[in-house]
Amino acid sequence: MTVPSGPIPHRHRVLLVDDQAMIGAAVKRLVAGADDIDFEFQRTAAAALAAAETFRPTVILQDLVMPDVEGLAMVGKFRDLPATAHVPVIVLSAQEEPIIKAQLLGAGASDYLVKLPDEVELVARIRVHSEGYHRLVERNAAFTALEKSLAELREEREKSERLLLNILPAKIAARLKEREQTIAESFAEASVLFADLSGFTSYSQHVDAQQLVELLDVIFSAFDDVARAAGIEKIKTIGDAYMAVAGLPVPRADHADAMADAAIGMQAAFTEAIRGRGVPLELRIGIHSGPVVAGVIGRHKFIYDLWGDTVNIASRMESHGEGGRIHISATTRDLLGDRFQCESRGGITIKGKGVMETYFLLGRRERAM
Repeated sequence: MTVPSGPIPHRHRVLLVDDQAMIGAAVKRLVAGADDIDFEFQRTAAAALAAAETFRPTVILQDLVMPDVEGLAMVGKFRDLPATAHVPVIVLSAQEEPIIKAQLLGAGASDYLVKLPDEVELVARIRVHSEGYHRLVERNAAFTALEKSLAELREEREKSERLLLNILPAKIAARLKEREQTIAESFAEASVLFADLSGFTSYSQHVDAQQLVELLDVIFSAFDDVARAAGIEKIKTIGDAYMAVAGLPVPRADHADAMADAAIGMQAAFTEAIRGRGVPLELRIGIHSGPVVAGVIGRHKFIYDLWGDTVNIASRMESHGEGGRIHISATTRDLLGDRFQCESRGGITIKGKGVMETYFLLGRRERAM
């Protein structure tokens, strides 16, 4: 068996519209010798339009003079029908009139032949116009497929960017997309927060995994909302601990105030998240302010992280704090000034730092009217 090479030839589907049955029979004979042409004949405009929906012609042969519709109007009807809007229309007429030709071409007809045309010329015209229509359909299909692919690519890119923004600050994500290899910066001033669920280890031993993860998701999602509203950056969660920073990657002079507001908001969010759950948990928060180093580590799984003494002291503020309270360093307390109400805790011994003066943050002071 010989396998044919080259492109498979298209079928040419010809719809003839003429009120005279003898013309229909004559044209059918003219194209009968062409084995790549399918033929359909209709005698009225209504029947032709209905047949076009099912026959799907690639070329239309149309009589100029018909009893039920004028030639120009018939061309317009084909152009208005979705199935034939772009199908070539060849008008057949007993007379060759230049003015009529011009009007038909202006109305959307593709060609004009005097009937009955020569067999060779008719078949050639049909094939030329039908091939052009096939190429148009293929081009439109290719454009549609391309547009679909581009839309899917945009959607996937948007998904990737959303995922990236869930992991990294927007400014850092933008730098990574610019293929910056190493991202590391020093910030002279920032405020770091650690929040921990006191009693979580004991609680986790008495509940199933799904219930445990669902509770953490509710609490930390609420913290994410607070962080977003306060304009601070979540860094990561570590087990049942939550870490955030204010003042980077975009520096801000009010980083301590922003973090204090966020901590107060987290307290309220935590209370609301566990309301009615009967869980024996308390939220312990620690904050310290100072210089930090920040950067991205990893090649396949990125993480934006912080390093430095400020981070360590903020962690100590949390671990040395008390459930239900916000424990802050004297440095953070001084930055907050009189805008927040604080309670001195006195000097406490901090591992690796000795005795430090610390405070409990109580809330923002009422602004004077």
